[in-house]
Amino acid sequence: MDNPTYIILLGAPGAGKGTQAEMLRERVGLAHISSGDLFRENVSKQTPLGKLAKSYMDKGELVPDDVTIQMVMDRIARPDCARGVVFDGFPRTEAQAKALDDALAKEGKRIGAVLLVSVRDELLIQRLTARWVCPTDGAVYNLLSNPPKVAGRCDRDGSPLEQRNDDKPDTVRRRLAVYSTQTQPLIEYYRAAGLLREIDGERDIEKVQLDVVKAVETL
Repeated sequence: MDNPTYIILLGAPGAGKGTQAEMLRERVGLAHISSGDLFRENVSKQTPLGKLAKSYMDKGELVPDDVTIQMVMDRIARPDCARGVVFDGFPRTEAQAKALDDALAKEGKRIGAVLLVSVRDELLIQRLTARWVCPTDGAVYNLLSNPPKVAGRCDRDGSPLEQRNDDKPDTVRRRLAVYSTQTQPLIEYYRAAGLLREIDGERDIEKVQLDVVKAVETL
């Protein structure tokens, strides 16, 4: 990996993209760029792009792709991206993917691989609905990986735990359906380009990470 490496992580909510992206940052030295973090940073710092993006968001409109792409290109020009970048949550559409390809090509850069972390919907629903929170102090529990000592009660103050609306089964199913509809064209775009690599995301985190790191290091 003498030249900067640009990786895209795809996967449904609950597939573990963020965790894998952070591990890549630590193990391989790739900067982790989350589209959500990028928007929040630009808006909070009131950069010209952040102000422009906020003007659309305040009207309830989608931020145009060219504004998002410019944020991305500005971000990858920073020193911490010298070795490369792993994109998490971007691009979201085929149009964004094409725009990103064009912007990178102008600088003699390209996407090296697109890693699709695959997990069946049934398991994703189990993972996403396992999160419960304490309404008084905000403590977060996961019934699969970090359960409370007493079922349904906060370890700190004993308050009854609650489930956020976003984590309820019906809402999770709707989120997964929307993801599938929006992302399938993107998956096919990268498959046609010969960049897509599927990784079994149903195993433990370390085994998934081994495959992810191997895919990156063989570029």
